[in-house]
Amino acid sequence: MAKGLNIAGGFRVMANSSNGDHQTTTKPPPTPSPLRFSKFFQSNMRILVTGGAGFIGSHLVDRLMENEKNEVIVADNYFTGSKDNLRKWIGHPRFELIRHDVTEPLLVEVDQIYHLACPASPIFYKYNPVKTIKTNVIGTLNMLGLAKRVGARILLTSTSEVYGDPLVHPQPETYWGNVNPIGVRSCYDEGKRVAETLMFDYHRQHGIEIRIARIFNTYGPRMNIDDGRVVSNFIAQAIRDEPLTVQAPGTQTRSFCYVSDMVDGLIRLMEGENTGPINIGNPGCFPTLFLKDMMFVFKHQYAIDAIRRNLVSFLAILGEFTMIELAETVKELINPKVEIKMVENTPDDPRQRKPDITKAKELLGWEPKVKLRDGLPLMEDDFRQRLAVLKN
Repeated sequence: MAKGLNIAGGFRVMANSSNGDHQTTTKPPPTPSPLRFSKFFQSNMRILVTGGAGFIGSHLVDRLMENEKNEVIVADNYFTGSKDNLRKWIGHPRFELIRHDVTEPLLVEVDQIYHLACPASPIFYKYNPVKTIKTNVIGTLNMLGLAKRVGARILLTSTSEVYGDPLVHPQPETYWGNVNPIGVRSCYDEGKRVAETLMFDYHRQHGIEIRIARIFNTYGPRMNIDDGRVVSNFIAQAIRDEPLTVQAPGTQTRSFCYVSDMVDGLIRLMEGENTGPINIGNPGCFPTLFLKDMMFVFKHQYAIDAIRRNLVSFLAILGEFTMIELAETVKELINPKVEIKMVENTPDDPRQRKPDITKAKELLGWEPKVKLRDGLPLMEDDFRQRLAVLKN
């Protein structure tokens, strides 16, 4: 396997891309600080997280800060993020928080860049589509320019939205997608596609060490309440005793990855030797857990009630959830009294969304661990605390 290492006085041999292309360059970028190679002083790893005050970003910061050899800098303009997500680290000597918009240049000395900055919810990116595409394009250009200047490795969180309304199911990284370039979601879909193009162009032309993660539907504590994404909508509605609004026809499918699994995948990708793009998501297939649950059923094959209670769990294990199934699961776990209501759908909403994570398993040794039925109660506790609604 090719390594992303500097060879003194010569070439930089680049990491392998996930589609098997071998990348080399004769233009190595500058190395990080000389302190990185000092004989008598080992400096900390300095890591920049753009969008670090957001949902996934703040969980990533938590994980990075657990390593005492990391210094973490967060840059966020708080369009969708919140300082409250980072309150436990404010004032910590290894943590720095900067109010900054990535569409403007940022001059800092870092070794790694996790570039997460971008509104990811339709409510937010449709509210200001021009700002969204500027964040994806100009923001990524600025972060790549920073990586080039200081010799940093950069990871882009791209999205499953690059596949659009897919004609291939599940979606492998080799699929080029089916995207409407002029739709109301295009500022996000096409913006991320351009961001991926920029990443590989800087990689090929300037030798920048890049990593691209295509992240699929993620859920967990700290999601924005009522941000338009289905899991947060259903949980907030169930807690408030409101009908669960399912967008018609309700048969569209998604697979949901708990945020701790997502963060683990991003860190493995950053620390590995493959450029990507690599899908990071939960296809809903857990062979070990599946066997355990099947043994439970066989041992209790006459316990009809037990089988009924676990039926939805088995559906999650065998495949992705339809929106109706997700609503039924939230209703069962959080508020059995709420109704399920069908509402009009939004344009260009994908009918199917499920990652092929073969490459993540083979190249990163990663696969998700948290089942949806285990993750939803953790998210419910966080939402109840923020909404100040006690559980009956």
